[in-house]
Amino acid sequence: MLSADDRIPVDRLKRVGPRLAERLANLGVTSVQDLLFHLPSRYQDRTRLTQIRDLTPGAEVLVEGTVSAAELGFGRRRSLKVWLADGETTGLMLRFFHFSTAQREALKPGVRLRCYGEVRQGPQSLEMIHPEYQTAEAQGQVADALTPIYPSTEGLQQASWRSLTDQALEWLGRGASILPDLLPEAIPRALGLPDLVSALRYLHRPPLDADLDGLLARSHPAFHRLAFEELTAHQLSLRQLRERARSINAPQLAGDGSLRARLLAALPFALTGAQGRVLEEIAADLAAPRPMLRLLQGDVGSGKTVVAALAALQAVEADHQVALMAPTELLGEQHLRNLAAWLRPLGIEPLWLAGRHKGRERAGLLEQIASGTARVMVGTHALFQEDVAFANLGLVIIDEQHRFGVHQRMRLREKGAREGLAPHQLIMTATPIPRSLAMTVYADLDLSVIDELPPGRTPIATVAIPDSRREEVIGRVRQACAEGRQAYWVCTLIEESEALECQAAEETARTLGESLPGLRVGLVHGRIKGTDRDALMRAFADAELDLLVATTVIEVGVDVANASLMIIENPERLGLAQLHQLRGRVGRGSQASYCVLLYRTPLSGQAWERLDTLRRESSGFVIAQKDLEMRGPGEVLGTRQTGDLDFRVADPARDQSLLPAAQQTADLMLRDHRDAVEPLIRRWLRQKADYGGV
Repeated sequence: MLSADDRIPVDRLKRVGPRLAERLANLGVTSVQDLLFHLPSRYQDRTRLTQIRDLTPGAEVLVEGTVSAAELGFGRRRSLKVWLADGETTGLMLRFFHFSTAQREALKPGVRLRCYGEVRQGPQSLEMIHPEYQTAEAQGQVADALTPIYPSTEGLQQASWRSLTDQALEWLGRGASILPDLLPEAIPRALGLPDLVSALRYLHRPPLDADLDGLLARSHPAFHRLAFEELTAHQLSLRQLRERARSINAPQLAGDGSLRARLLAALPFALTGAQGRVLEEIAADLAAPRPMLRLLQGDVGSGKTVVAALAALQAVEADHQVALMAPTELLGEQHLRNLAAWLRPLGIEPLWLAGRHKGRERAGLLEQIASGTARVMVGTHALFQEDVAFANLGLVIIDEQHRFGVHQRMRLREKGAREGLAPHQLIMTATPIPRSLAMTVYADLDLSVIDELPPGRTPIATVAIPDSRREEVIGRVRQACAEGRQAYWVCTLIEESEALECQAAEETARTLGESLPGLRVGLVHGRIKGTDRDALMRAFADAELDLLVATTVIEVGVDVANASLMIIENPERLGLAQLHQLRGRVGRGSQASYCVLLYRTPLSGQAWERLDTLRRESSGFVIAQKDLEMRGPGEVLGTRQTGDLDFRVADPARDQSLLPAAQQTADLMLRDHRDAVEPLIRRWLRQKADYGGV
């Protein structure tokens, strides 16, 4: 009797030797159970024969006929051309670019074939390129079920996949014990979903009357059954992470409110209702004896930094240190300037720690941190390097979480742990994350949203203009700067190379300088030293530059109220969320602001849909949801987070209707079905099951 943890090695199957086992392992298939979860990516309908006279280009069909002629072709590529006759119709050519002598000799006139493939319009007639075929001696009856097509790799043909999955399904037929149903039985039934074994059988071998559209769209109940189980496994894994994090104590940082009151009185603006609500949630968390784990979302310009400053002051009031970690030095320096302006009048000097600090200077900074002299620290990943020791770290603030992996923020939390106490965590992002994605990826965190912009923010008018009107756009820059305003010109990645991106920005800055004599043009990109880049950004902020040419390094952290025009070159190469982030660099003041999307033609349909969405929408949350639907969760969150989102069947955008039930099921299993929790997590997350437990 097999337990839920027993895995049957894939080499137990017939005809699986070391080489085939290695190829399967490259696709993550090392057991019969893995094979059962390696689902078809699409299906072919080989249940009906189509007459040659009825063929149309683009169709994938099954045809039968007799070879009427065969010859070698010597065009740009040598090929074997075989004409197939169906009754009186000789209208289909089979073309093979890779063929053996034996194959050429077998495909001779008079041989009867049954072929499956895509019909194309060739130069002489309709064609099939490298169709699957069988001779009359080998062919059986027409298939009585849809034919699955599996994701594959070099050296693994579809016929092999069908043979392997036939054997795996035979193992499944010997008893469900090789793949026990780990969900409480009543839950899938209540959701109208089939049991696990039935779902797998259906997906591997759909019957003749199957809903092909539903299968291809992965909206069929059989897919939903597996997606629901996988979402539940992810929820369980993140809830375990949350349980572990909160099983230890945290310092209670109530504070007396004195520093916060002084800062609020000094601010030249009143907090919005959303900021006030979020601050109450954070204050209650900090005063509790369990570590705060809170994600703070807010659109560009919603005022997250001042919320972070007030949270930091609550920790300082309670005699604890605060560390704010940013993904780049540019963003860290922006936070440092803001915090210094607010905290210096209160007698608090923020300390800055970055990778460039070396030798005696770094040793001095580390001494201030270790002794507790430094109460508020701002830095990059340098904050969690081995030689950094905190005196009494009470609060960790992490900005732009999606640029860090889960491991990194967990490491900073552990670095601050002392005497059985772990610091509180506040994680901020200006990249709006759709609720369905936040529920999936950040289930270990409480969620706060600043869904209100400060009054006086003027909406940004966005237009899409083809590159052929470049001179007209340059004229708009000239006019805006002549009226005393400033502009950004953003050069996006043209090739997958930072060096080429920087080179393109340098060339653009040179040509714009020539086209706009009299304007003060600056250039910022990732290869300029941090100190030089900081000087340029300060010059732009102080209106010593009229036009700033930059790469996407300005996506976050730059706040210049007088900048009212942004040009983004090649916007079709970026995702919606990143475009929205860039656009948010303008519109920081009271004057009307504009964003010009200078695209190259021709645009694909999806690229135009992205630009049109940005043109019509101003809400970052609406844009983020659209970005999720179009590009998927891994792209939206960024490559660092993709490893934490390695879904095999589920898709948070497509399957978001299943999320509430998955959350409830995870809670139920942790309460009443603990014995099934670990096996379910291992089934779906495999080696990633413990990614949060660093």
